[in-house]
Amino acid sequence: MAAAHDATADLDLQGIHDFLISIAHKAGDMIRAAHPTSATSGSKKNSADLVTETDQAVEKMVSTSLREKYPDFLFMGEETYQPGDRLTRTPTFVVDPIDGTTNFVHSHSYVSISLALCVDLIPVIGVVYNPFLDTLYTGIKGRGSYLNLKTPLPLKDPPEPLGGLKNALVAVEWGSDRSGPNWDAKWKTFRNLGASPELGGGMVHSLRSLGSAALNFCGVARGDLDVYWEAGCWAWDVAAGWVILTEAGGLVADANPGGWDIAVDARRYIAVRGTGKGGKGQKEMIEEFWGKVEGKFDYEQ
Repeated sequence: MAAAHDATADLDLQGIHDFLISIAHKAGDMIRAAHPTSATSGSKKNSADLVTETDQAVEKMVSTSLREKYPDFLFMGEETYQPGDRLTRTPTFVVDPIDGTTNFVHSHSYVSISLALCVDLIPVIGVVYNPFLDTLYTGIKGRGSYLNLKTPLPLKDPPEPLGGLKNALVAVEWGSDRSGPNWDAKWKTFRNLGASPELGGGMVHSLRSLGSAALNFCGVARGDLDVYWEAGCWAWDVAAGWVILTEAGGLVADANPGGWDIAVDARRYIAVRGTGKGGKGQKEMIEEFWGKVEGKFDYEQ
């Protein structure tokens, strides 16, 4: 039987990676130059789902640059997405022009631009840049991931073993859906994670809600977050961070219990940091976490 063809074999992944970095820095200049406020920003679905003129301007710059350079690739971006759009096997740039728009509007520095290339539905290049802290995370499938192009991830070598939920720092996000079954599953699970063992809880060290899915993935890749549990976000929120995390030895599974294989556009994720060769303790951590999940997420794709 002939070996399956590697769809990335004919692509200059390093060249694409380097071009995405140049685009990220241009976007960072635009973001730093803007001065949005809650009074001048708009909303999409509700008052917690914000958008600014800068989001739209950055995505236009990014999409124009990428289409000129790579006319045969597809493009999926947060601000131009239309309901029903889905990733295909064709090479596709997946872009969030400002991940952390609420932080951006409030002048909180946990903000990033997230740029990814997906091939055969799999993220293969990721670039996440925080322009306010001048922090760059990058990864290429099979070639590792780095902080500021020089420091390999994770930061600790060797990584510390995972010590279960009781020793975990966990990232979560509230999202913009604040009613219905998906919302109920979130807050009930937050309660279960934080509660004492006497109440059946995991009593994690703490929960962190920092406001950028891309940077949360990078925090898990760094190793200073143990777990990130998320539902309701989109492929453009996680695709770049996904490469960076998995190249740092991390593991991504379904936020709903039982799903070890999850698509990048499934809108439900649990990410666990690397623990060294073999990923010792990762699956046990996920299974323990699943035991605290109350409810089941069901999001339109």
